[in-house]
Amino acid sequence: MPRRAYPLMKNRWAALAVVLVAAALSYVARGPGVVGGVSPSFEAAIASRQSGVMVDLSARVVRVLPDDNEGSRHQRVLLAVEPPVGGVETVLVAHNIDLAPRVPWVEGDTITVRGQYEWNDKGGVIHWTHHDPGRRREGGWIEHRGRRYE
Repeated sequence: MPRRAYPLMKNRWAALAVVLVAAALSYVARGPGVVGGVSPSFEAAIASRQSGVMVDLSARVVRVLPDDNEGSRHQRVLLAVEPPVGGVETVLVAHNIDLAPRVPWVEGDTITVRGQYEWNDKGGVIHWTHHDPGRRREGGWIEHRGRRYE
């Protein structure tokens, strides 16, 4: 009598379940609205040259820049926008280290950012990557190697 394929089907269902759980965890880890690294709000802000929009981006660090120490201190990093959106290949992140902990990023790291996007002709800036100390508005954050900095 031929063997039934039932045990093989059982393994396929288990494999499918593992893939679905991994995809769900990956989605949750990226944060709200991030699909393939770039959120729809980020794409729309670039397309319409809009500023003041909260966006999400998961991207690779291409350059760690010196801190901006004038006024509130900001840690600065340049992220690759992959694939480029509307001709924008990089975006600057300015992270306020007077309100949030310093992020120990290095070139090549992938980080996920939630912050306020400000359009400019160089690709724009994402700032407000920290909590709101006055609790009057939505705060942002940066995730790096499993830790959230806000």
